Amino acid sequence: MESLDTLQTELRGCQLCAQQFGATKTGHSPRPVVWFSKTARILIAGQAPGMRVHESGKPFTDPSGDRLRDWMGVDEAVFYDTNRIAILPMAFCFPGYDAKGSDLPPPKRCAETWRARILSHLSAVELTLLIGGYAQGWHLQDAPKTVTATVAGWQDHLPNAIPLPHPSWRNTGWLKKNPWFEADLLPVLQARVEKALA
Repeated sequence: MESLDTLQTELRGCQLCAQQFGATKTGHSPRPVVWFSKTARILIAGQAPGMRVHESGKPFTDPSGDRLRDWMGVDEAVFYDTNRIAILPMAFCFPGYDAKGSDLPPPKRCAETWRARILSHLSAVELTLLIGGYAQGWHLQDAPKTVTATVAGWQDHLPNAIPLPHPSWRNTGWLKKNPWFEADLLPVLQARVEKALA
């Protein structure tokens, strides 16, 4: 099996999207954001980097990252310690914007090329946080069609996984409509995070 170091080096140089789409579609050159190590105890399975993350080269350096860290009950030092937390989105590069200015979905080719290869090295993971529909659909073979339904069934996936909505501030309305998320799910999330990192 290939070493994780070799895999990370290959991933950092990935140009698959540039070869497939070209910069004319995405508006920028690929910049894979690689943030994981084989000792990580928690895996954050997200969607894809946004423009701010593309520019910083560091995952969740935006308001959604602030909210996610708050949900988890961890500070930046813990969150960005790759020896403890791996961040593995469904696509490693910012996919660009659609005509309405929203982020494009993660290209399937990225997960098809990288995901299983990387996950085979992350054997220390005790808890996987599945953020959004793309990650939930990939990791949960029996996931309902909507994020709301999947997150509402969060107890079905304990103790090893917890599905979450995207922590984007655009989901503030969703949180108000679903008060059980903060009242019931977040305390369990924080307890599971604390246990996995202990």
